Amino acid sequence: MQSTESVPAVERAFAILEALDRSRNGLSMAELSRRLSIPRSSAHALAITLERCGYVTRDASQRKCRISNKAYMLGRESIQAEHIASAALVPMQKLSSKTMLTSHLAMLEHNQAAYIQKAQAPGMFHVDTFVGKRTNLHCTAVGKVLLSYAPEDVRSSLLDRRTYARYTPNTITTASMLRDELDRVSTSGFAFDNEEEELGVCCIAVPVFRAGGEFVAALSLSGASQHFNRSVLAERIHTLRHTSMLVGTQLQIGRAN
Repeated sequence: MQSTESVPAVERAFAILEALDRSRNGLSMAELSRRLSIPRSSAHALAITLERCGYVTRDASQRKCRISNKAYMLGRESIQAEHIASAALVPMQKLSSKTMLTSHLAMLEHNQAAYIQKAQAPGMFHVDTFVGKRTNLHCTAVGKVLLSYAPEDVRSSLLDRRTYARYTPNTITTASMLRDELDRVSTSGFAFDNEEEELGVCCIAVPVFRAGGEFVAALSLSGASQHFNRSVLAERIHTLRHTSMLVGTQLQIGRAN
């Protein structure tokens, strides 16, 4: 099997970022050139490119380069998701054991819902999902909750579409239908997937908030459609909301520690 060659310019660009990250007061082009053993012209071209992309800044004299806040923020969302997933695991496991349904925790990622935690329900019925899986926003309960609390540009971008992918006869397929559905989610405080992504499978979802009201994720219960009939739906929503509050409390405890 033939190995793929690396790209020297990319290696040098990352070497510059790493050097700046280790530097307390920033580095000049000459210092970057000397420390990394690369031509000064190359160091200058790469640093300017990184500056234009927002990952490097220069001081008022234009002599010293420093790593930017944008570069430091690159991994923040991943770290935040890991923290939220860890805090939610035990409450989600208790929720799934009590309801005999699978629970998911999802966050918005690249205009999709990304599952960051899952607690599988005991028993024979298994939901075909996994941590890391992404799914569409318009046809899932977690997606509708995430979209309801999404930044305006994300919500507008999705609502500007003319049609949406249809997976079952129940799937929302127009912007007007989705807008009405999001209004219902905002009013009721929960979302319902009525066999919209997969026939025979239903889900309910609620928002998860930190103390202080900051929205962080969507928490759901999934199972066979008969597990969500009218006689039990209100109780399931109440139980789900209680778990959402527990997750929010765990997040606050984690932040305090």
